[in-house]
Amino acid sequence: MVGDFLDRWGGGIGCLAAQSGDEALLAIGLTKDLTDRLKAGDLIREVSGVVGGGGGGRPDFAQAGGKDPSRIDEALSRF
Repeated sequence: MVGDFLDRWGGGIGCLAAQSGDEALLAIGLTKDLTDRLKAGDLIREVSGVVGGGGGGRPDFAQAGGKDPSRIDEALSRF
């Protein structure tokens, strides 16, 4: 889904967050032209730490989960 958004925008960085039961789910993607300056794994660790979780992935895409979905808005404000 993140990839679809980035394709429609023509590039950039996208972050999606959702709550599933008592868990926060996060995904960050960025276009390959940005991976020389930013890494999706670094970004997801910053954001997911707020919701009590962690994650990782490739330089252009990363996923994470967390134990405190009530803090999703706060996590996204870091983004």
